Amino acid sequence: MHNENDHPVEVPLDEYGEGYFQSYNYADRPLNRFSMYWFARRYYARLIRRFAPKEPVTGRAIELGSGLGHLLGLLVNHFDCYGIDIAHYAAAQTKANAPGSTAFVASADQLDLFADQSFDVVVALHLVEHLVDPPGCLAHINRMLTDDGLLLFATPNPDYTLRHLKKPDLIPDAISKDPTHINVHPPETWHRWAEENGFRVIRQFGDGLWDVPYLPLLPKSIQFAMFGFPSLIQVLTNTTLIPISLGVNTITIARKE
Repeated sequence: MHNENDHPVEVPLDEYGEGYFQSYNYADRPLNRFSMYWFARRYYARLIRRFAPKEPVTGRAIELGSGLGHLLGLLVNHFDCYGIDIAHYAAAQTKANAPGSTAFVASADQLDLFADQSFDVVVALHLVEHLVDPPGCLAHINRMLTDDGLLLFATPNPDYTLRHLKKPDLIPDAISKDPTHINVHPPETWHRWAEENGFRVIRQFGDGLWDVPYLPLLPKSIQFAMFGFPSLIQVLTNTTLIPISLGVNTITIARKE
C-alpha cells in the first residue's frame, strides 16, 4: 500500500485481466442474487438516483472502473450510461450486463478523452485506491462534471475499527490481500483531496464491518450475521448512517462546487 508521502507504485497492467475478477476480493464474494454484491449494487444505484442533480444538463452518467457492469445495468433506464475500465474483459462484461451502455477500455489515470462538463454523475467504486494519481483523477472528474454534478466513490478505510484483529498470516483482510491497492488512505485524506479539487462533500460514511472473520474461533457465518447486520439495515433502508470508523470502506458523496 501507499501512504501520502511515498512515491506511488505502478501495478502491472496484466493484473487486470479476466483473472482479476476471479481473484482477491472477487473470489470471496458471491455475485449471485441476494448476495452482498447484489444488494450493494442496488444500494449504490438508489443513492445515485437520490443525489443526482434534479435538473440534469446532459442526462449522462459514467462509472470509472465499471468492472462487471452490473451497477450501470441498474441505471440505464435513468441515464445515458458510460463505463470505462482498463480491462478488455471488464468492458465486454459491462456491455453485456448493461445493455444500451457505452463501454471504453481506458485508464482512469488518463481522462483527457472526456470533454468538460460532459456528465451529470461520476461513480467510482473501489477505483481510486488503484490509481497512481488519485488527486489528479479527482481534478479531471471535477472538470468532466456539470455544475452541481454528483461524485460518488467508495474506497478502503485502513483505520476502521476491528482491523487490528486481523492477522495477515491467519486472517487476511480485504484491503491488504489485493496487491493492486497502491493508494489506500484514511477517510480524512479523501475528504481533503475532494475539497481541494473543487468538491463539496455532503456525505461521508462507512459500509459496515462485513469483512469477517475477526475472531479465530467463532464460525464465520455467525460473525457475518453479527457484524454485517448494520450493513444490511443501511442497504435496506437506503440510509447513510454507519459511522466512518465502522466501515471497512468509506463511501463519499460530493457535489461539484
